[in-house]
Amino acid sequence: MDYGKFKYEAAQKVRDARRNQSNISTKEMKLRLKIDQHDYETKKGHVVRFLKGGDKVKITIMFRGREQSRPELGIELLRRLADDVADHGFVESSPKQDGRNMLMVLGPTKKKTEAKADAQADRDRRMEKRKRDAEAEREAEAELRQRAAETKTGEKRRGPADNLDPDVDL
Repeated sequence: MDYGKFKYEAAQKVRDARRNQSNISTKEMKLRLKIDQHDYETKKGHVVRFLKGGDKVKITIMFRGREQSRPELGIELLRRLADDVADHGFVESSPKQDGRNMLMVLGPTKKKTEAKADAQADRDRRMEKRKRDAEAEREAEAELRQRAAETKTGEKRRGPADNLDPDVDL
């Protein structure tokens, strides 16, 4: 084997390895201590979406004013969020106070490549279902047109404008 071929194959391996790797990004979700239930559910939905996508999520609770004297409420909120998303992710770093903020990092249970493969398979399933539904709808329309053509009689229905004899009422 010559040196040029060896260098080429090594470059191909490096390129394939780079293509198959995935970068895990860290998404951030900011909350306030006094968060309403609906807002909490919305933020939780975003966190679940990020975790399903295979990304880490850094959750920050921002304390303002007198809220800083009650860090236990922040820890309780973060634990509740961690329990709610436990089937999609796990606590990578437990809640820590950092000045006016409290931080916690959640990691995904699935790797990013697995999450992408699952998402692609789900997308393919939806596309196949959509194609089947469209085909069934086309067949149903064709059948309706066929029935309508069979029930039509050969003679044309005449209207008042087609009346050639003014003495005959149609």
